[in-house]
Amino acid sequence: MARRVRMEPSRTLTEFRLLPGLTARETSIDQISLESALVMRPDGGVIALKMPLLAAAMQSVSGPRMGIELARLGGAAIIYCSQSIADEAAMVAKIKAHKAGFVEPRTVGPDVRLREVEALRRQYGFSTFPVVSQDGRLLGLITRRDYDARIHADVPAKERMVPRAQLDVGVGITDLEAANALLIEGHRAVLPIVDRDDRLLSLVFRKDIEDHLDNPDQVVDERKRLLAFAAVNTHDYETRVPALVEAGVDVLVIDSSDGHTTFQRDTLQWIRRRAPNLPVIGGNVITGEGFDYLVAAGAGAVKVGMGGGSMCITQEQKGTGRGLATAVMEVVAARDRHEAKTGVHVPVIADGGVVNSKDVIIGLALGADAIMMGRFFARMEESPTETVRISDRVMKPYWGEGSARAREWSPARYRQAAFVEGVEGFVEYAGKLRDNLPLMVSKVKSAMSSCGCRTIAELHANAELELVSALAIREGKVHDILQLGGEADSLSSWST
Repeated sequence: MARRVRMEPSRTLTEFRLLPGLTARETSIDQISLESALVMRPDGGVIALKMPLLAAAMQSVSGPRMGIELARLGGAAIIYCSQSIADEAAMVAKIKAHKAGFVEPRTVGPDVRLREVEALRRQYGFSTFPVVSQDGRLLGLITRRDYDARIHADVPAKERMVPRAQLDVGVGITDLEAANALLIEGHRAVLPIVDRDDRLLSLVFRKDIEDHLDNPDQVVDERKRLLAFAAVNTHDYETRVPALVEAGVDVLVIDSSDGHTTFQRDTLQWIRRRAPNLPVIGGNVITGEGFDYLVAAGAGAVKVGMGGGSMCITQEQKGTGRGLATAVMEVVAARDRHEAKTGVHVPVIADGGVVNSKDVIIGLALGADAIMMGRFFARMEESPTETVRISDRVMKPYWGEGSARAREWSPARYRQAAFVEGVEGFVEYAGKLRDNLPLMVSKVKSAMSSCGCRTIAELHANAELELVSALAIREGKVHDILQLGGEADSLSSWST
């Protein structure tokens, strides 16, 4: 007989409802904060998101466009590892190069010929190059407007540059608002930042500051660059991790359908030795034992879920898995025991089977610090796939990382070669992320307000949930009417 047979069925997020609490002025919707810890840094600090939503590390979900736009909105997209190391590193570098603040410029020397400057412009897409001395002191700026490549090809940069004396320069500035004030005062488009010895540190562009001010929730590093998150596997990490570090990755996420393995432990411990300052998210697990195992190995956060994703057939193929609600509750209990013992809060990320805003708020109320989704983000303009028309509907391709299509890139992720753990399909195109995500956020905030919880920490401590019956779930849906509007008129549980 099995070592243990649990007769209580595991539960899904769909089976729970929140009970309302007292909504007060301090918990009105406009007072709700969705900021949440995502992963512990090895030094004891925390990387947090402004909204606790992550796009899954999937080929059909999280490319650089999604990584940039979701970071600008306060969340995170995990760049997938089922691709070549060079391609994944290039995606990370593209996110880090998106100008959100203090930009590390590509410089040229005063004697560099302008044909070389033009070649650099064409190669990298930059139009502004600081001219610096051998010891890094700012001499001037050369931009595309300062020369004609056909006429000035052999002219040195120093003869066409705007000299240092004519520039507005910020000395030791680290605050974007202070940089913006100087740019506005001087009617400039770009502001060089130098140290006390006039050595160039960075550039700040006015259009980037405007972008930053228009997106106050964006998640950035200490240099105001967008945070970049990338997945690794337990097979080629010894070569993949260094390339991602070189590209500027901020957080690594180990991508595995089953994280409670010695392979993941070895990966975590190797990263801890070779990149000791880099936060790492482990997973996936569905038991308290799995959580304890990964935290002991060095995980700064743990993903929870197995077999619940819309494209996942692990439970059908192998009989392994668990309802996400039960998995989250058990892992959160282990998380809370660990926190009571050590004083360290290791974030938990619910992953798989999250369909809509209701599932997001239930997952958070059960104790998750963040929610990872695939299907929701695959529908967006920013996902890497192209739209297709099927009949009269605009769709986007969507496939699981355990599908045959994804395994063509990464057969090592699933060691078995005889079967797949994911399928391929289509999801309906929803438009731009910026036009969809605020509605999701609004619903989550409204639910928290109804519960009288201003923060996710308060939701963890004070939420009350109830298991509901199948009839109660039906009752909560539209029923017994002829529903009009939407994609088409529909008959909803019509009764005579």
